[in-house]
Amino acid sequence: MGYKLSVRTSFAAAHQLNGYEGVCENLHGHNWKVEVFVKADKLNDIGIALDFKVLKNKTNEILSLLDHKNLNQVPPFDKINPSSENIARWLYQKLDNVLKSMDVKVSKVSVWETDNYCASYSE
Repeated sequence: MGYKLSVRTSFAAAHQLNGYEGVCENLHGHNWKVEVFVKADKLNDIGIALDFKVLKNKTNEILSLLDHKNLNQVPPFDKINPSSENIARWLYQKLDNVLKSMDVKVSKVSVWETDNYCASYSE
């Protein structure tokens, strides 16, 4: 079982979906919302798995690579579509690598383009 934590944050960016038949093939922007979930098997000496601020700061450091950018020009999205699904997987993998040394594992990343449209990635 263990412990599960999550933080929410956001970034603003433009993208277009290549090969999409509809208005989303045109360049447009979103105020993306992100929720990151991590799990831990144990607590530290003061009874926490990971400081929420650390988790949010690490997430925001990675998202700064996307913030206020045209995602289609940012690797790896210059080669793959910057869909919510691909962004969720990319953030999951990057953040999981950063958090390896902190005794937590990313369990899920959810990315919202709008209040009504969300994609999640987990392994």
